[in-house]
Amino acid sequence: MKHTPTAPMSTGLAALEAQLAQDLDFLELPAKSWVPERFHDGAPVRDVVVIGAGMCGLAATAKLVLTGITNVVAYDVAPAGLEGPWVTFARMQTLRSPKTLHGPSLGLPQLTFRAWFTAQWGVEAWRALDKIPRGQWMDYLVWYRKVLALPVRNSVRMTGLAPVGDLIAIDIEGAETGRVLARHLVLATGRSGLGGFALPDFLKGIDRAYWAHSADEIDFDALKGKRVAVIGAGASSMDNAATALEAGAGSVDMLIRRKEMPRINKLTGIGSQGVVLGMHHVPDAWKWKFFDYTASTQTPPPRSSTLRVSRHPNARFFLDCGIVAVREDTGSLLVETTQGPMRYDFLIAATGFSNDFNSRSEFAAIAPHIRTWSDGRYTPDMGLLRAGMSDAPDLGPAFEFRERVPGSCPMLAHIHCFNDAAMLTHGKVSGDIPAVSAGADRLVRGIAASLFAEDVETHFANLIAYDTPELLGDEWVDSTPLLQKEAAL
Repeated sequence: MKHTPTAPMSTGLAALEAQLAQDLDFLELPAKSWVPERFHDGAPVRDVVVIGAGMCGLAATAKLVLTGITNVVAYDVAPAGLEGPWVTFARMQTLRSPKTLHGPSLGLPQLTFRAWFTAQWGVEAWRALDKIPRGQWMDYLVWYRKVLALPVRNSVRMTGLAPVGDLIAIDIEGAETGRVLARHLVLATGRSGLGGFALPDFLKGIDRAYWAHSADEIDFDALKGKRVAVIGAGASSMDNAATALEAGAGSVDMLIRRKEMPRINKLTGIGSQGVVLGMHHVPDAWKWKFFDYTASTQTPPPRSSTLRVSRHPNARFFLDCGIVAVREDTGSLLVETTQGPMRYDFLIAATGFSNDFNSRSEFAAIAPHIRTWSDGRYTPDMGLLRAGMSDAPDLGPAFEFRERVPGSCPMLAHIHCFNDAAMLTHGKVSGDIPAVSAGADRLVRGIAASLFAEDVETHFANLIAYDTPELLGDEWVDSTPLLQKEAAL
């Protein structure tokens, strides 16, 4: 999916790539590889395996490679060019973030979206650009991966984990099948984090022919002329409602439990490097206070997304409309609401995601051992025990999991939760565009420190063994014999 104002200038992009290569050379990046090679029973061991090659996975992989941790591979279940949500289940027309944000550029100006865009379409086109079309953002990420030559393998799914000594065995299938051994594992698994869709109880048992989650692959053309309901008042609910309307749905009703639409994006209002770098250092009670407040006030959908729905005369907004029950009835859905019964042909649940580790078979070996905030980090004096926060993983400083029972699953210390589930512990640095570079830096600093400490004996042995002289012995004359001769006179 291409979203470009005019035909791009390939010569401009070539010049940008040359400048980026020079900048990397000036900064001596990638750094020289420094992690000792390791084998287990003759099989090679990866220093780090990254699961997910969306924006966060690419940023993490790039930062690892630039730091000299080069024995790395990233796997993504999607085919090349379809990683992440941008051209799959994201249905907004443009990104919500300001176009000027640095995103995954890792502090390199020539790696920013702005540099990539202006190299191809010029400064005037940049000035005219309002928000970034989501397909164009995907084009940029494809270029990002290519220009950095990142080691990504597509159409590969992780199916299981197991400890092998002090290593992590990762079972994979797809374009590559087998078992990969790694010292560290990074889960850059996006919005779904470690769980999956958050589904309300009233949809359990309802035939999937009648409903979909907003992150599902949905045949919107099949909704032409149909009565559609969308649950929620967030950005994804608006995007899905608009897509259904634009595909010719007969009617779309927004069923919104709140009495008023949220209007203010609170976290955007305090966005700063202080929040990015400081949130994970403040006491837990303050972390809880910040995110509990923003959860209670909620994030409004973008104005453009809301207008995209409301401009259709066959769209209706029902506020203070909670859903009591849903049942199948004569080829349709009968939805009992606090405003009375309503009938629909199809329902889209824009109800977000959960941190239910037990719902994913690939996490079966670690799910029972993962310590969450409800295991002691949260205390009642912090405020309301809120679902979605209390089940968030209690992470260490490098996004590493912690054990619920010490000693029960040591490999958790080498598995890093670099996805949306890390927000309560680390702030919004591992899921959204604004601070992903800071998150990748924090992650990789921790992994690098761990790898060095684990190999400290080898590094010390290398220190002792190093014998390349800087002085060859012909740079001076020893004056001691002369002094002795003079003393004898």
